[in-house]
Amino acid sequence: MATVTVEINGRPYAVGCADGQEERVRILAKQFDGHVRQVAGEVGHVGDIRLFLMAGLMLADELHEVRLGNPVTSPVAAAASSDGVAEALNAVAARLEKIAQGL
Repeated sequence: MATVTVEINGRPYAVGCADGQEERVRILAKQFDGHVRQVAGEVGHVGDIRLFLMAGLMLADELHEVRLGNPVTSPVAAAASSDGVAEALNAVAARLEKIAQGL
């Protein structure tokens, strides 16, 4: 079993994985870090556990939509559109509200 150190929201975490899966874990951690940083930018400092929970729920929501066959527009993709950051912020807020309603 291999151990990989990944950085999430500026903090290092040691993660165990199967031999040969180190690069995949790094890639997935980078994706997760992007979601965590996005949530942190929206809600501020609420603690790592809460940030991780919110980012995990966002990823679970995206996966759920993909499994249903619905297109997923990420807030990052929305930021690249003509409406820019405001649209991205609205997309994040809507997704978090949807997740909160399901709790």
